[in-house]
Amino acid sequence: MATAATCGVALWPEARLLAQQAQDFIEGPPVKDIPAKQLSPHVWMIFSPDGFPTPENRGMMSNVIFVVTTAGVVVIDSGASLQIGQMAIRMIRKVTDKPVVAVFNSHYHGDHWLGNHAFVKAYGKQLPIYALSSTIDKLKGAEGNLWRSLMERWTNQSTLGTEVVLPNTIVKPGQVVRIGDVSFRMHHYGTAHTPSDLCVEVVEDKLTAVGDIAMGNRIANMDEGSYAGTFKYYKALMAAAGEQLWVPGHGQGSKDLLMTYGEFMAGIWEPCLQAVKDGKSESDARSMVLKDPRVAARAKTMQGFDGNIGKYISLAYLEAEKDAF
Repeated sequence: MATAATCGVALWPEARLLAQQAQDFIEGPPVKDIPAKQLSPHVWMIFSPDGFPTPENRGMMSNVIFVVTTAGVVVIDSGASLQIGQMAIRMIRKVTDKPVVAVFNSHYHGDHWLGNHAFVKAYGKQLPIYALSSTIDKLKGAEGNLWRSLMERWTNQSTLGTEVVLPNTIVKPGQVVRIGDVSFRMHHYGTAHTPSDLCVEVVEDKLTAVGDIAMGNRIANMDEGSYAGTFKYYKALMAAAGEQLWVPGHGQGSKDLLMTYGEFMAGIWEPCLQAVKDGKSESDARSMVLKDPRVAARAKTMQGFDGNIGKYISLAYLEAEKDAF
């Protein structure tokens, strides 16, 4: 018995390792800590340097923003997985001991809401998770599980264990949600990046989280979006909110973000529109776009440029054809 007990003690570290490996398989490994940086009196951001999910970054591809109010912490976009949400909670707790009392999801792409699982797990199923009704409707279908599966595949299963936790509270454009000493104003002006883009203005700080309608240094997914709609959205948002620090889901925020990203988008859209008007082919439009200085200036530094620019020129050309005819 003594020998057996001794062997048991000797094997204990191995048993713990096996248990840890099993837990990693079930839930996926933790995401490394990224300390939050303060952007304004109430607002902090956990910045993602990567714009796309990989096994190495374990899906950490979009920013997590949080707002510290007198009533508790409000999160704007919860990340791409349970593990990212858990990391965000660790970082929030280094800033404040206040609980998370609300979450906003900017749209239905999984890198902005799959982290909801972590916050509900930590703070209860009654936690309000706000989104536009169109986002909630989209995620009630196959979209929710599709994004969960895609994130697992893109990260080599690093996000395993993440459950689909949908937004549970509808907000409407123009609505103001008051939480503690901070007012959150909802903005939505049609299709830009998607048909369901919610921008959340932190009124007292003159800061607006714009989701994916603009990006710092990443080429945006326009598969469900609209170039013409993006420019209309920018114009309406700037008119409604005034001067702001515009903080994107991907990249760093700035006061001129909508202008600088808008210039890049116009460098794709306007040559395509001109090519259609002149009866030129999509191939001609591509050549015109790549020569446009607003696009060429970003070609060497923008994340995802080489792999995506052809596709998004094609989408711009197709949209320009619809506009013309």
